[in-house]
Amino acid sequence: MDDIVRQAIAKWPHVPHCYGWLGLDARGGWYMRDDRVQAQGPFRQAKGSLLRHEKLVEFIHRNYERDAQGQWFFQNGPQRVYVELEVTPLVWRLAADGSVEAHTGRAAQVRGCYLDELGHLYLDSDIGFGLVHSLDMGLAAEAVESGRWQPEAVESQSLPARFGFVRSPSETRAS
Repeated sequence: MDDIVRQAIAKWPHVPHCYGWLGLDARGGWYMRDDRVQAQGPFRQAKGSLLRHEKLVEFIHRNYERDAQGQWFFQNGPQRVYVELEVTPLVWRLAADGSVEAHTGRAAQVRGCYLDELGHLYLDSDIGFGLVHSLDMGLAAEAVESGRWQPEAVESQSLPARFGFVRSPSETRAS
């Protein structure tokens, strides 16, 4: 977390949390969701506007965390902006040397590999659970074929409960 963010939290400790305004898609893209977009439905139906400002995206990446309930958020100064997830809280990028990195740029050590009924490949790691980016499936296939990863079958519906994350903090909050 950035020092400026820690200072803001200390200065304004009781700022209300924000829900529904930020989403993460299956390819690691961040989306802003204003009131109009939120009124059109959940994140999977109405994404909003893709964030393209490089410095803002880098700031989000540095301040992206999860709370004790498995809800992922971006700490924006003193305010937590809870993230709507299209699939998982992390999106994995793979490199030819076998290294794995989250969409945020954080390196990870893989602990487990999972394949769902739709053919989506997921990795559990020391920094969290995520979906392998669609552009990296060739490298993922090499890891499986070489025996480095051994996918376990999993039902996509079971992922949030099994791996401790919440896809929609705003829906959880409303129920």
